[in-house]
Amino acid sequence: MSRRSNIPLLGTPLALLALAGSGSAAAACKTAGLDLPPHFCATVFAKNARQPRHIAVAANGTVYANLNRGDGKHDLMALTDSNGDGVADKRQLFGRGGATGLVIHDGWLYAASADSVRRYKLGEAAVPPGDGELIVTDLPEQDAHSARGLAVDDSDHLYVSIGAPSNACQEDDRKPGSPGQDPCPLLKTHGGIWRFVADKPNQKFTPQARYATGIRNMFALTWDAPSGRLIGAQMGRDQLASLWPKIFSTEQSVNLPAEALLNVKQGSDFGWPYCYYDGEARLRRLNPEYGGDGQKVGRCAKYKDAPMTAYPAHWAPMAVVFYHAKMFPKAYRGGAFIAFHGSWDRSPEPQQGFRVIYQPFDGGQPTASYQTFAGPTGFTGEKIVRSPGSAAHRPAGLAVGPKGALYVSDDQGSTIYRITYRHN
Repeated sequence: MSRRSNIPLLGTPLALLALAGSGSAAAACKTAGLDLPPHFCATVFAKNARQPRHIAVAANGTVYANLNRGDGKHDLMALTDSNGDGVADKRQLFGRGGATGLVIHDGWLYAASADSVRRYKLGEAAVPPGDGELIVTDLPEQDAHSARGLAVDDSDHLYVSIGAPSNACQEDDRKPGSPGQDPCPLLKTHGGIWRFVADKPNQKFTPQARYATGIRNMFALTWDAPSGRLIGAQMGRDQLASLWPKIFSTEQSVNLPAEALLNVKQGSDFGWPYCYYDGEARLRRLNPEYGGDGQKVGRCAKYKDAPMTAYPAHWAPMAVVFYHAKMFPKAYRGGAFIAFHGSWDRSPEPQQGFRVIYQPFDGGQPTASYQTFAGPTGFTGEKIVRSPGSAAHRPAGLAVGPKGALYVSDDQGSTIYRITYRHN
């Protein structure tokens, strides 16, 4: 049996299937081209939105986006729907950011760029006044994985993810057969989560502010207030077969390693770059750069912070948000929506991901199955995707509005969707 067929946690919970009900209301519900469960509706909240990535929604309904393509002076966008029809009728550019990292906390909008985090005081106007306030400066410069994830907890701690600009900390990065550096010097300033004070201006990045480590790249990051936990979805490594063809087959490389949902605590170490996570076996294995052969566990046995659950390889999680609103049925409350941007490293097999899933939780832990909530064909525009660039849309950001609508940004199609539920 292939690894793909053994990947855990595929499927649709029975409680969600039971929501189907009669087809008449669902048929009358427009979905903006997305594949959604029955009785869920969607509008294109905004199009031509300059490649929006992470998004956040204020208490007054204003939607904010951190853009992958600003106008050269501004990287953030404020979008308002003045008549309540589910479509933004006004948009304004402002501020500094860039691509990812956006969160609202205590009346402030926090926005990340590659080298800093600023915050903007929100008020009645959609666009906050001034140039914002620098909270963190001197984030490490890097060419790869420079996107940031942001989260703020109930004690006003600001968490910033710093991805590693490397596949597995090789001496010669991404060169076949090149061994890993041991110890990996990148871990001093990359490959983890750093914690700062959310309301203290002009803090400088320091290695000493590191909160957790061993995380290759994770900007799908959120603070779940009801459970008091920092939770994120990690992007695993790539190129097992192309870098180590004598150890890994193409099929193994397509399906390894799993993307992982992590409960991040102070001092957590998830083992990168020495280990990767095998989702089928549900354990860490030693990376070939450090002597692994596809079976060895070795030093990886010492890392005790296990993933909460895992998803298929190379799906590229971009955003995660917990749903505690009341618009959606009870089966969708208390769990997490996760946006997957889609893969590039599954060739010659078709690429996968390109969807938003719903991951139910029970007793504070993910259940054994998840549901594809939006997509994938509604995002990709085709059933078989050979390269991510051929997909029409790619999910990038998630946010829950004050009335319970779920907003989904799509950087490939420069679109923001608004998803609601029709009760009759």
